[in-house]
Amino acid sequence: MQKNKAIIGITMGDAAGVGPEIILKSLQYKEIYELCRPIVIGDKKILERAKGYVNSELNIQSISEEQIPELSFEYGTVYCIDLDLLSADLPIGQVSSEAGHAAFEYLAEAIHLAKKHQIDAICTAPLNKEALHKGGHKYPGHTEILADLTNTSEFSMMLSAPNLKVIHVTTHVGIIDAVKMINPDRVHRVIKLAHETLAKSGIQNPRIAVCGINPHAGENGLFGYGEEEEKVIPGVQRAVEEGINVVGPLPADTLFFRTVRGDFDIVVAMYHDQGHGPVKVLGLDAGVNITVGLPIIRTSVDHGTAFDIAGKGIADEKSLMEAIRQGVELAPKR
Repeated sequence: MQKNKAIIGITMGDAAGVGPEIILKSLQYKEIYELCRPIVIGDKKILERAKGYVNSELNIQSISEEQIPELSFEYGTVYCIDLDLLSADLPIGQVSSEAGHAAFEYLAEAIHLAKKHQIDAICTAPLNKEALHKGGHKYPGHTEILADLTNTSEFSMMLSAPNLKVIHVTTHVGIIDAVKMINPDRVHRVIKLAHETLAKSGIQNPRIAVCGINPHAGENGLFGYGEEEEKVIPGVQRAVEEGINVVGPLPADTLFFRTVRGDFDIVVAMYHDQGHGPVKVLGLDAGVNITVGLPIIRTSVDHGTAFDIAGKGIADEKSLMEAIRQGVELAPKR
């Protein structure tokens, strides 16, 4: 029944990027409406403009928060909570403070709706960090906004692609700062987040593997200055003592291959590129970004705003569709 399907709030992201058009392209598939009840949080006029990019005949209807329980969610109609923050002639493919501020407000509204249980999960189209900062919001990205606005101190970014899931100890910081930030407590907490997330999704006794920081995971002190022994191993050992099925640190250059082969259910990566690179090799349209540890479910595309192709109607919607699917899978059941 329609009433039992998850309500997924899809934030428009940076309106100067590909967000509006990949949203419309995704909602042209009847299977999305068979899977969930989608609501777009953004600007109706921007969606109307994007219809021209993708030759869409979808009907876009403005709604209020109070109307959500009564909506029919019929295929062919896109319901939009219209915050009306942008002008219809917003330049495409350019960084702007207006679009950056609007992207923040779309996400803030989605968080508000999720807290009130008006939506069951948030699925985010990409924002642009430079525009976000110009708009007055000094966050590294979506993940940190979500953590701040939900008062969450323990969270992590998880990437999911076919046969590979990766969770990160550090994310949007420089490599030198990342190494400084890694410590046994953080490693232990991320291992626990990985275990709890996969266990909730139905994987019994998930197999977790932890990357080293240095080449060959330090090779017993041959590489680096003992970072594995100081920063990683105590966190892994603590998790093992708690009964979590985890091994490491292991050399990152072979670990991702072993995980795709089926040896492990998830990899704990130490820093951004260590985890992101292998996932993106599998295809930009295959990866989904999931923030774990939040009191609400959030999934996202694993690509950026693609300003260079925005407005051309050629952006691929597959990552957004997969993010919607995983949002439904993780959302509390009605």
